[in-house]
Amino acid sequence: MRHHRLSSLLLAIAALGVTAGITLQSRSSTSTGVDSTIADSDSPSTNSAQAPAFLVVAGGGAPRYNEIALEKNVRYFQRTLAYLEQSLAEVTIFFANGNDGQATIRYLDPRGTERFKVPDIDALTGAATQDNVQAWLDTYPQTAKGRKHCPAFMYFTGHGARNSSDADNNAMILWEEALMSVQDLATALDQWPTETPFVTMMAQCYSGSFANLVYEGGDPARPVAPQSRCGFFATVKTRPSVGCTPLVNEADYRDYSSSFFAGLSGRDRLGEAVASADYNDDGAVSYAEAHAFAKVDGETSDWPISTSETWLQRQVSTTEETAILDVPIQDWLNQARPEQRFVITSLSTRLGYPLTTSFNASPAPQAQFFSPPQEVLTAYHQRLRMELLNVGMEDAIRSGEDAAAIAVLEQLLACEAGSW
Repeated sequence: MRHHRLSSLLLAIAALGVTAGITLQSRSSTSTGVDSTIADSDSPSTNSAQAPAFLVVAGGGAPRYNEIALEKNVRYFQRTLAYLEQSLAEVTIFFANGNDGQATIRYLDPRGTERFKVPDIDALTGAATQDNVQAWLDTYPQTAKGRKHCPAFMYFTGHGARNSSDADNNAMILWEEALMSVQDLATALDQWPTETPFVTMMAQCYSGSFANLVYEGGDPARPVAPQSRCGFFATVKTRPSVGCTPLVNEADYRDYSSSFFAGLSGRDRLGEAVASADYNDDGAVSYAEAHAFAKVDGETSDWPISTSETWLQRQVSTTEETAILDVPIQDWLNQARPEQRFVITSLSTRLGYPLTTSFNASPAPQAQFFSPPQEVLTAYHQRLRMELLNVGMEDAIRSGEDAAAIAVLEQLLACEAGSW
């Protein structure tokens, strides 16, 4: 598999509020061995949907950017599992340096002094090394749950690396500054049985690139893989994301992980109830509905995106985009799914756009004294634009005669409609 190191690269680290990212200058590769395996589980699935196996990969690549927010994200993920009555025994957690006892987590004490602490995560499996993550991916199909084709859900909270020569193949930064690219991960998934679904949520910079996991080998020039794969990402492939901070108080956290898991579970980081994200009133919150909740809840500069949305937006031409955005906003509501209607109406309200006007006829938002910051208003504006394009392109594809495109769309939407 491809294996990159950062020793010769300049790593730009944001101390507060923004998940750090780097830019890849090379796509060289070497092979690496795999020296760890995952535990087998004989727990039966609880229903016909089959309870997922969970993989968490988290932390920075080195102590200097292994912020405490990343540890707290893992602990919030565990609380989310508990809220949704999922077994913590089904979770493999790889975090930074793992269980070696070294103080690698960076945080600021009440005086603002930088300090480091030992990871404190219940049931921590080990370090977020390339070998450990690769071993999990390689061996999951042979485990008891894997043999039953139970779905796998992977959560990545860490830092992202942008590939300067190909933003469709960005990477996750693992411990010891190893990189796992889109194509690395997709190539591993290509070895899985087609009956085994894979879902991911990623919150790092440039994470939208991982929407290309839906293609064989992670390459958009190749066919969509027959296996059910989908994902939800904090932002598009060309932008940094927010949420990586050494600050300790979770009440101040504003990021995609916070919003997505609040929408999914109905509980925020502090355990407080949030408005239901069950927009279709079917009694369960799907991944897609949690993603929609995050688009409205997240008062950040992020532009969240999913696999189906990336696929749809890849289809749109300049002419089609103009046509979609010239239509009155309300005209798209009848074509939209319930979670899309929620996003469109909520963001239009926040931006002060009448639904009777088109997006193109609406003014670009400008921050006022009591309004959200300009970067947040700009993000709302882009999220609304993207949502309208999603609805418009889905309508165009369904109205067409390309049976293969419709089948791909249905496959992606079915995966995104899943839940725990």
